[in-house]
Amino acid sequence: MYTIALIPLAKYVFIVLKANDNGEGGTFSLYSLICRYAKVNLLPNQQPSDEKISSFKLKLPTPELERSLRIKESLERSTKLKTLLLLLVLMGTSMVIGDGILTPAISVMSAVSGLQDEISSFTEDTVVIVSIIFLVILFSIQQFGTSKVGMTFAPALLIWFFSLGSIGLYNIISHDVTVLRAFNPVYIYYFFKRNTIKAWMSLGGCVLCITGAEAMFADLGHFSVRSIQIAFTCVVFPCLLLAYMGQAAYLMKHPSEVEKVFYASIPDGLFWPVFVIATIAAMIASQAMISATFSCIKMSMSLGCFPRLKIIHTSRRFMGQIYIPVMNWFLMIMCVLVCACFRSTTEISNAYGIAEVGVMMVTTSLVTLVMVLIWQKNIFLAICFPVLFGSIELTYFSAVLMKVGEGGWLPLVFATCFLIVMYIWNYGSVLKYQSEVRKKVSMDLMLELGSNLGTIRVPGIGLVYSELVRGVPAVFGQFLTSLPAIHSIIVFVCIKYVPVPVVPQDERFLFRRICPRDYNMFRCVARYGYKDIRKEHYEAFEQLLIESLEKFLRKEALELALENESINVDSEDESVDSKGAGPSNGFTDSLRTPLMADQRHTQSGASSRRLSGASTSSGLPTSVMSADEDPSLEYDLSSLREAKESGVVYLVGHGDVKARKDSWFLKKLVINYFYAFMRANCRAGPANLSVPHTNLLQVSMTYTV
Repeated sequence: MYTIALIPLAKYVFIVLKANDNGEGGTFSLYSLICRYAKVNLLPNQQPSDEKISSFKLKLPTPELERSLRIKESLERSTKLKTLLLLLVLMGTSMVIGDGILTPAISVMSAVSGLQDEISSFTEDTVVIVSIIFLVILFSIQQFGTSKVGMTFAPALLIWFFSLGSIGLYNIISHDVTVLRAFNPVYIYYFFKRNTIKAWMSLGGCVLCITGAEAMFADLGHFSVRSIQIAFTCVVFPCLLLAYMGQAAYLMKHPSEVEKVFYASIPDGLFWPVFVIATIAAMIASQAMISATFSCIKMSMSLGCFPRLKIIHTSRRFMGQIYIPVMNWFLMIMCVLVCACFRSTTEISNAYGIAEVGVMMVTTSLVTLVMVLIWQKNIFLAICFPVLFGSIELTYFSAVLMKVGEGGWLPLVFATCFLIVMYIWNYGSVLKYQSEVRKKVSMDLMLELGSNLGTIRVPGIGLVYSELVRGVPAVFGQFLTSLPAIHSIIVFVCIKYVPVPVVPQDERFLFRRICPRDYNMFRCVARYGYKDIRKEHYEAFEQLLIESLEKFLRKEALELALENESINVDSEDESVDSKGAGPSNGFTDSLRTPLMADQRHTQSGASSRRLSGASTSSGLPTSVMSADEDPSLEYDLSSLREAKESGVVYLVGHGDVKARKDSWFLKKLVINYFYAFMRANCRAGPANLSVPHTNLLQVSMTYTV
């Protein structure tokens, strides 16, 4: 009773659910929240412009609360603290994935095992076979999504909780009303005093009554915080209390039936209706955990912590409903093996408890950091949270650890395997990105090549995919040396996931001009949140990108015109080299523009070239300036239209990652074998980027890390 009141109700419903990331829950949402406030992400692709995304806003520290600033600076300075925080998050996520294996197995087997007492010929082997059949059906329908059957979940669960509460109340009245004295906490003291070690070990069984708490937080994106608080407080909590107290009252008269108390305490004549609704509830609970597992993996992939896998969006109305085929069949195989090998809910429950308490402890640690760093709570209140709930969870964790030899080793093995996979992928991805930064083409070389880039420019748009958010990637140099010609307009496209759930469509693209204007080279950072699904067709993506580029060109021309006007009004404020300037339009290449703060001019003869650092998101007016008023803008737009008509080609680098020869043996083993194996067997770059093969050009690159 007090376990349910303290952990799911007090901790999760009224505290942890508030630590959501714009309505999203789970360990990775907490990590995303921390990453937005402090630069603790090991992948160094953050940009100041990311903070302008509407969903990025956070409460900033006030000058009075210097403690938050000190903690933030400590996290940002220390690579070890960043790595430790990442490992903590990966550990929690790994245990949630382990729950995705154990929850369907124990839920379905517990429901089916009730038939053993009702049907005499229903043996343990039959329980296992029927459970496996139900599990195969459950995982087979995942590809169709839950939107069609999701409307039946609420009525089924309402009937389930009503049945639990009603049967519990009946048992209390029929068997022993004195169990109500358990509300007095002094009986907890008497229980431990009388049973000592046995009482402490029995806490491992109590964990099973709170196993859905973390799934409730991980599935937060499907519901609002207020709806969960109302439902749990008014329906779930009282019904569970009545159910458990009713079973306790039944055991007061029938202590020998403790191993099958749930079905044994059901009144005569109600077994089959309760069995049916219990089986449905078990399937729904399993479905919720499977969905939470898919969501965790999707977040992990978006933040660079899981190998790329195919993700299918199963609903047009509900964004969070996704299906990951590889993980679905992996979870099914693991569930079947768990049922076939353990053959008993007792050993599975021992394993289940360790995974649940482990992820609860991770959540407690991350929420404490959110309290101190972002919420800026009083230090006393912030310390009380981990002291109170952390001590309770440590007590339960110490109890369930005693069951390691009786099945508790299973979630530890699952968590360790997933933790190794996720950390190796993140480690390799960070090293690859750092290698790309070191190998990027220098701007001096680009200027030496000239506007033709040392080759022939032909009409068309070339989209060069790279992970770099700044500079010219080394793969572009490979294309220049490998191709006889290059496109008239080059756009370096970077698909970047930012630590927010969703990026609005009108804030998706961030453009920046690279090199002088006559080079016609641009940087486009396409930003997505970790809940966004890149489901647009490549033609729609091309259309959005080209429209956004046109808006950028118009915005750039407007800024130049406004700056030129301000210079003409007050020539003393700015010093402008107007040598060779045109007499009429004021848009010559020699104009220096403070609004384009990163511009650098290379003066040659009568004009100078401008390196533009202007950037803007795609959420600009479609016609901020008439092209008829600016010949330079008209020339740029006509070049863009001509290139668009000639077609779009995708230039993608196929990179191999190798450790340096002087690296440690362990690093060579991790990079050259484990990371290389995962890259070779995960979703390929063109498929992951939704690139059509008919318009694809690839070159090989080797990154030495």
